[in-house]
Amino acid sequence: MASVALPDMYPQYAALQYEAMTFTGFPLEAVAFYEGLQADNSRPYWQANKPVYERAVRAPMLALLEELSDYGPFQVFRPYKDVRFSKDKTPYKENIGAYGESEGGAGHYVAFSATGMFAGSGYYGMASDQLERFRAAVDAEATGTELARLVADVEKAGLRPGAMSELKSAPRGFPKDHPRIELLRRKGLMAGREWPLAKWMHTKAVVGKVRDAWTAANELNAWLDLHVGPSTLPPDERR
Repeated sequence: MASVALPDMYPQYAALQYEAMTFTGFPLEAVAFYEGLQADNSRPYWQANKPVYERAVRAPMLALLEELSDYGPFQVFRPYKDVRFSKDKTPYKENIGAYGESEGGAGHYVAFSATGMFAGSGYYGMASDQLERFRAAVDAEATGTELARLVADVEKAGLRPGAMSELKSAPRGFPKDHPRIELLRRKGLMAGREWPLAKWMHTKAVVGKVRDAWTAANELNAWLDLHVGPSTLPPDERR
């Protein structure tokens, strides 16, 4: 089998080397690993069970991403938390997540844990230049009305719209009673679907479920790519 390298697109992601394998689902062993981590989120547990993580969690995720490579390239998030500014000092994330960004700018995210899975796509968080373009397009009657319809469409398809964060009130320069104030308050826009743990997650059916969720957001992402697009700011200014 050939060794495959995933490019390190963002510094917070791990650059990875792995052996290609066929995805057959996340095994029961992966669920047991995360259940154990929930009970004992400590370095001794992690060190003792790291081979299980590599074999039953990380390897299947990489195989899943290979199946979804037309949405990539992807990066797998590091399993370690950044606890510098958090009250929760447990050192390890209790899920495995991966993210890929299309040329147009829309991102695609998938995660697995002991409680189930999540798949979503869109613009999770926007830099200041993206927010400026987004709010102008939401404010404009034609493009804003179109976006509101697209958000309603993804909700009908079973997806939940959201963002990494949002304002408590209207952004500066916009009235609090704006007809699309809920969209204007958001600092990003994505649509995702969450599934509780189910038997199909231990099978290849995962590929179709994730792909269906991402496909349901295609028109929303097309709007975002057209009216927002990638940030042109230097990486430091984006954060």
